[in-house]
Amino acid sequence: MAKIKQTQKLEAALFSAADKLRKNIDAAEYKHIVLGLVFLKYISDSFESLHKELLSQNEDAEDKDEYIAKNIFFVPQDSRWSALLSKAKSPQIGKDLDYALDLIEKDNPQLKGVLPKVYAKDNLDSATLGDLINLIDSISLNQENTSDILGHIFEYFLGEFALSEGKKGGQFYTPKSVVELLVAMLEPYNGRVFDPCCGSGGMFVQSEQFVKEHQGKISDISIYGQESNQTTWRLAKMNLALRKIDSSSLKWNSEGSFLNDAHKDLKADFIIANPPFNATDWGSEALENMCVGSMAHPLAQMPIMRG
Repeated sequence: MAKIKQTQKLEAALFSAADKLRKNIDAAEYKHIVLGLVFLKYISDSFESLHKELLSQNEDAEDKDEYIAKNIFFVPQDSRWSALLSKAKSPQIGKDLDYALDLIEKDNPQLKGVLPKVYAKDNLDSATLGDLINLIDSISLNQENTSDILGHIFEYFLGEFALSEGKKGGQFYTPKSVVELLVAMLEPYNGRVFDPCCGSGGMFVQSEQFVKEHQGKISDISIYGQESNQTTWRLAKMNLALRKIDSSSLKWNSEGSFLNDAHKDLKADFIIANPPFNATDWGSEALENMCVGSMAHPLAQMPIMRG
C-alpha cells in the first residue's frame, strides 16, 4: 500500500510539474510531447538494463538479436536517454529528439509510424524541452520496477490530459474506473480480446492486468483492435509496448469499423468497447445504402439515429 501511495504521489507531482511547463501549447498537442518522452525513457531504460547485463557476460551488447530475443526494443547510440540528456540544454535538442526517434523506428519496424516526431516545432522552445527531459529523468533508474512505474505514469498522464481536453479527451481515453468495471464483468481469463474502437488501448491494458491478478500470463490472451484516429492509434501502440503487450493486430483504420472492419474475419472470444457516442460523422448515410453481395449490411438494416 505504501508503494502504491508513493507512486501516486510521484505521478501527481510529475504531471503538475509538466503542466507548468506547457505554457501556450494546447493540451491536445502537449500530451504527445510529454508521453513521447516517457516512452523514450522507458525503452531506453529497458535497453540499458540488458546492455549492462550483456557487457557483464562479455557478450556483444550491440547485437540486435539479443534484444529481440528478450522482447526489448533496440535503441541506437544517438537515441539513448543518456545521450539525449547530455544535450538537454542544447538549442538543437528538438531536432536531436526527432532524429533519435526516427533512428529507433528504423531499427524497430514494429514502431514504424508510431513515435511522435514533433519536437522541432516552432511553438516548443528548447529551454522548455530541456526542462521536460530533466523532469522525466528524475524517475530514478535505481528504483525497483522502474518500467512498471513508467507504465503507470504513462496511463496517469493519459487520464490527466483527457481531463484537460474535456469532451474531446473522451475520444482517446475511458476513465480507469469504467475500464476496470467492464473488464471485471467480462472476465477475459484467456482467448482473443477485441475492441473495435480501442482509443489509447486502456481495455487491453486492464485485460492484461486482470489475467495477471488471476495468476495467468500475458500470453493467455491476444488482443485485436482498431482505431480511426491515427494520433490516438499511436498512443495505443506506445501504451501497449510499455506493458510488453503484442500490438501487431492493433490497426489504424481511418474509415472506421462500421464501413471497413479491419478484423472482419476475426472470431473473438471477448468484445469490449466504449464507442464514441458523441461522434456525428460516422458514415450513417453510406451504411443505409451499403450492400454486401446480395445481402444488406446488418447495420444498414438498423434504424439510424441522427444527432
